[in-house]
Amino acid sequence: MNTLQSSSQHTDLVPLRVLAALLDRLEGSAVRVDPAQYANVVSHLSQALSAAKPGDALGALLSAHPAAAELYENTHYEVAGLCRSPLDASMAAEQQARAVIQRAMQSPRESSANGQS
Repeated sequence: MNTLQSSSQHTDLVPLRVLAALLDRLEGSAVRVDPAQYANVVSHLSQALSAAKPGDALGALLSAHPAAAELYENTHYEVAGLCRSPLDASMAAEQQARAVIQRAMQSPRESSANGQS
């Protein structure tokens, strides 16, 4: 019985896996992607993610497809939060952004103080 459930769960994820792979291809495309096509793929993937049952199989799929994982986080924030994003990377990005903003805020003042425009 468990084999049947596992097989059924795997089969249910096939459309989700195809859409996730397609979104990865669109995200990594070197050529311009039609915005309507992109939105259509994201819409269908979002619907498939909403219908998917949480579990190891879904987790493995999301680990293999970063664009789908990001979409899952954004559309299931109440359940997933940012749990799929590495906290260290998020903190480092935030600190880097703060440093850049701080430098940008100081630059015009320093230029004005030195008599430069």
